[in-house]
Amino acid sequence: MPAGVSWPRYLKMLTASMLAMFAGAEIVHRYYRPDLSIPEIPPKPGELRTELLGLKKENQQVQPSQQ
Repeated sequence: MPAGVSWPRYLKMLTASMLAMFAGAEIVHRYYRPDLSIPEIPPKPGELRTELLGLKKENQQVQPSQQ
């Protein structure tokens, strides 16, 4: 086994880490509550609530580089 760990201890650590990963993913999924519905008509740019509108405004104000 890697790092001299016994099989039972390795399996316990593997199980605990997988359960923690699944629990964390479930908590994040419930907190953000993604919209999983599929619209019939594609939305226009800026209509999606998932777009980072503040970041988009900051990026538009960037000055062009001087060469």
